[in-house]
Amino acid sequence: MSLSLEGKTALVTGGSRGIGRSIALMLAEYGADVALTYHSSTDAANEVKEEIEDLGRNAKAIQADAVDLDRADEVVSAITDDWEKLDILVNNAGITKDNLILRMNEEQWDQVIETNLKSIFNYSKAVAKPMMRNRGGSIVNISSVVGISGNAGQSNYAASKAGIIGFTKSYAKELASRNIRANVVAPGYIVTEMTDELDEDLLDAIKEDTPLDRAGEAEEVAATVLFLSSDLSSYITGEVLRVDGGMAM
Repeated sequence: MSLSLEGKTALVTGGSRGIGRSIALMLAEYGADVALTYHSSTDAANEVKEEIEDLGRNAKAIQADAVDLDRADEVVSAITDDWEKLDILVNNAGITKDNLILRMNEEQWDQVIETNLKSIFNYSKAVAKPMMRNRGGSIVNISSVVGISGNAGQSNYAASKAGIIGFTKSYAKELASRNIRANVVAPGYIVTEMTDELDEDLLDAIKEDTPLDRAGEAEEVAATVLFLSSDLSSYITGEVLRVDGGMAM
C-alpha cells in the first residue's frame, strides 16, 4: 500500500480556492485525475484546472451550485461518462454567515445549513451508485472543530459542521459493505482568504488557544485528505480527524 493515487479519479467540491484548491492540487500531485466544482470563481477554477493539467493529469472545472441536487447528479454523470469511474469525493464547499443568535436572521441560518450540510447530502448521494458499481470509493467530508466544540456567533456554522459528522458516520455504516469509506476532516484555524478578513486580536486569541501556537496551512489539511483518500487508510471509516494544532483537545 502507498499514498499513490495513480489510476484514480477524484471530485473536489469548492475546489477553486483555499483548502479546496490545496486538496485538488495535492490529489493530482499524487496521481489522480481531478474534477473540481466552483460557484462563481471562474478564473480561479480555471487556474487550478491548468495547474492540475501541468502536473500531467486530466482535469475538469465545473460550475455548480452545491445546494442543487439535480446539478450534483449532472456533475457526477459528466465525470463518470468521460472517466468511467469516480474513486474519491471530497465535500469541501462551504460558507459562513456569522452572527450572534439574537441577531441572526432566517436567511443567514438557511444559507449556511443549505450550502454546508445539504451539499454533503447531494454529492454523497450522487456518487453512491457509481461507487457501488466500482465496488469501492472514499468520501472525505470537510467539517470543522467548531462542529465539535461550538463557537459563539457561529451557531449556524457549528450546526452545519456538527451535522456533517453525524451524516458521515451514518453514511459510513450504510455503505461499508460495498467497500465505500466515509470520513471527516475537521480543521482548526487554517490560513485562507477567509481568515484574512478576521480581526487581528481575534486571530491572536485563536493562536493562544492552539497548543502548537501557530495557524495551520491549507496543505496540512490537504495531506490528511490525501491519506484518507489513499489505500493507506483502507481500514478507516466513520472517523473524524482533527487538523487543529490541538485546539479541540
